[in-house]
Amino acid sequence: MNKPRIRCAIYTRKSSDEGLDQDFNSLDAQAEACAAYIASQRHEGWVAGKTRYDDGGISGGTLDRPALQRLLADIDAGHVQMVVVYKIDRLTRSLADFAKLVERFDAAGCSFVSVTQAFNTASSMGRLTLNVLLSFAQFEREVTAERIRDKIAASKKKGLWMGGVPPLGYDPHPDPKTRGLVINAVEAETVRTIFALYDDLGCLNAVMRRANDLGLRSKLHRFRSGRVQGGNPLSRGQIYALLRNPIYIGRIRHKTRVWDGQHEPIVCDAVWDRVQEKLQAASARPRGRKTAARQLGAMPDAPLTGKLRDGTGDRLTPTHTRRHGRQIRYYVSNRLISGGTDPAGWRLPAAALEQAVADTVASHLVSLASDHRICAETDLQRGNAVRDRVRHLADRLTSGTPGLLDALLAEGCIGKNRIVLRLQAQALAEALDLHPNAINPSALSIEAPFALRRRGVEGKIVVGERAPQPDRTLLRALSQAHAWVADLRNGRPLCEIATATGHAESYIRTRSQLAFLSPAIQSAILDGRQPTNLTLERIIRKPVPLDWDAQARLYGFASGQ
Repeated sequence: MNKPRIRCAIYTRKSSDEGLDQDFNSLDAQAEACAAYIASQRHEGWVAGKTRYDDGGISGGTLDRPALQRLLADIDAGHVQMVVVYKIDRLTRSLADFAKLVERFDAAGCSFVSVTQAFNTASSMGRLTLNVLLSFAQFEREVTAERIRDKIAASKKKGLWMGGVPPLGYDPHPDPKTRGLVINAVEAETVRTIFALYDDLGCLNAVMRRANDLGLRSKLHRFRSGRVQGGNPLSRGQIYALLRNPIYIGRIRHKTRVWDGQHEPIVCDAVWDRVQEKLQAASARPRGRKTAARQLGAMPDAPLTGKLRDGTGDRLTPTHTRRHGRQIRYYVSNRLISGGTDPAGWRLPAAALEQAVADTVASHLVSLASDHRICAETDLQRGNAVRDRVRHLADRLTSGTPGLLDALLAEGCIGKNRIVLRLQAQALAEALDLHPNAINPSALSIEAPFALRRRGVEGKIVVGERAPQPDRTLLRALSQAHAWVADLRNGRPLCEIATATGHAESYIRTRSQLAFLSPAIQSAILDGRQPTNLTLERIIRKPVPLDWDAQARLYGFASGQ
């Protein structure tokens, strides 16, 4: 009895196009080996098809290959019953893609065989072996990718250029063995011109128009394949990316980190710093329609722009988000905006930070004025007048007079537990109607405790010694608790109280516990002396202990308070 004919298709692939122009290349070698294997199986009814399915210069990490797609179409049409490849990774390098292929082969009644690995998918053991091999192949590919990423990170840490299209102003080092950049004199002049234009104009759109008028163009790069890229007028986005690229001051960026490079800088540090400050100031400017508050001269959106740095020296950049249609502003460590996470970075609520800084400066000046230490030389007669002017200045600061905090503050640094501020001598002297030389130099420096404490999802900034601050939510809940407990003692049912107030019985039950807090804790809540992290949610999360000392320990009070 004759065996049924099995029509075979030979599939070949090569990842790179190197050597494909030779008379006998890798694809031909694979096809020849597969044809010989099919001939050896002639007794099983195997017959080689006349169509070649060759994918040259295409990675096995994707199924989007012309020859493979033609092969799959022929399989679906029933023209192929066996796919023959030299090695399994010629068909795919992905375990997930292989599962899809096998499922599609099964649906069309087609099997798969590897010439050099002596198994096929016509049997369950062959499928098991193939899955194991592909699992190791995928693991090897992922490990290789991790190794490459680690190598790139280590090389950039040493300041090496890791290839790709070089930025405008630089060319690859003429020695192919040296991973570095050399300055392209003509393009470097274009880079300096763009930095100078922004330093002068301070507007990306204006710089773009001026650069186009001057005929400045993006980098013209010719690939080995002959394809040409660039040489076009500079867009606004390209100019912004150029101005933010630290490579022009001799540094290399890798993700959120910046390292000293081994190439020569094109722009000096002074120009770079000025441009970065102007870019950050521009990012804080309000866009779109002005609100009525801005038109009436309310406090600027970001008076601390360019003034503060975190403990690593990174600038705190103003940013914002929208929640429930409301804009919420923050000051964020600049490296967090670029992407990635850093536990040492700050994300501070802007309004609270601005108010805390203003209150700290005001408190500092009032304290010095009370002791006649604002002036370099003590003058009791003039001291009283200075003290009155300081108090007036402090009132303006704490009330948020537009432009005042921005003018008075020179710079500041926020560390893990401390905030350090330095005031502008000229601005302070003008505000107090004094000569700058009359200001005591020690009055220009401020150092105070600083902490960001979480209260639910809200961050609360605490600077210096915290003044008593009653929590309105706690006060309201405490008042309601006493009223509900009084009703319960008078015999009113809980269900009736819930119906009258419009709350669930569980709501009344959990919040009524506040009436059983110790007198000391209730007194602290009334005066605003409770710990900053003591919230209503924290109290009702668990049953309130009846022991007062246990309450004090649980809610962060000293025992016996």
